[in-house]
Amino acid sequence: MVGNEDLRRRGGSVVQVLAVGACYFAAGRIGLIRELVVEGAVVTPIYPASGVAVAALLILGTRCWPGITIGAFFVVLSIVTPRLDVLVTLAGQTAAPVCAALLLRRARFHPDLGRLRDGLALVFLGALGAMLISATVGVGLLVVTGHLAAHSFWPVWLAWWVGDAMGVLTVTPLLLSLGNARRPLPTARWKEATALAVIACALLPLAVYSSLSLLYLVYPLLIWTALRFQLVGSVLCALLTSVLATVAATDAVGAFAGLSRIEVMAKLQAFNGSMALTALLLSAVITEQRNTRSSVEKACQELVEVLEHLTAGEAPPPRPQPDAEGPENPRPGRLPPAS
Repeated sequence: MVGNEDLRRRGGSVVQVLAVGACYFAAGRIGLIRELVVEGAVVTPIYPASGVAVAALLILGTRCWPGITIGAFFVVLSIVTPRLDVLVTLAGQTAAPVCAALLLRRARFHPDLGRLRDGLALVFLGALGAMLISATVGVGLLVVTGHLAAHSFWPVWLAWWVGDAMGVLTVTPLLLSLGNARRPLPTARWKEATALAVIACALLPLAVYSSLSLLYLVYPLLIWTALRFQLVGSVLCALLTSVLATVAATDAVGAFAGLSRIEVMAKLQAFNGSMALTALLLSAVITEQRNTRSSVEKACQELVEVLEHLTAGEAPPPRPQPDAEGPENPRPGRLPPAS
């Protein structure tokens, strides 16, 4: 019986690893559909596989890290001939999201992103900090093996780093929010969501493809989605806009027409980065304020009940004790234990 249960657990772990590898590979291939050439090197403006990797580690635990290596191997295999130095690239691609998950765990990160500190941790530890590893290892390897000139290191490194960070900023929050979704929206909210989607489909292509450079029109829509639908709405809006902006940038049309490759990369990454930061941090602030208001209202209601009992000369009702937080009783929204 014990042997069968242990075998079943191991089989489940293998399935999780293979699923993570398949999702990483699919996200990596999607990211490679649109590319930018910087100093002769091909980079992706958004690499969603990095976001998938970080989300998988946060949801399933660090035990699924081999799936990231497997997925990264097949992504590399699909674009270049396998060489011995590919192992170094795989190490960098695996170490970056693992480091992100460990840093976030150290910072007591909540996957529901219900606090401003969670948003800041994901931005500065999970995205901007940990993705330094993959960019440095990957571009450094190109320089060492002679595939990239030494003077081109910093432009390519910056493009690689921002691409990986953008994958974490846009994809990881979306996957975490979908994983924490527990109840469907009421009918009235679905109507508002549909109206918002229609407006987004009309406004976003106009903002991105207009030669008048109307990218700033995105921000009122982003604020609306954050106010009404918090993380899911704002991140979906940011992701859709980032995809459209990336397509326009790689085609050198609309707001990116007439620019050099370096200017296209700088404008695209600055726009995508500022938009993702706005969506993530604004939704975190709004969610935190709503949670605080809900806690205050609950405390006031409990105080009213106590006063009513005291006025009637009765003993206040016993308050339910919160469950102790521990490995067997983790607090909702906490990361799973490291494996």
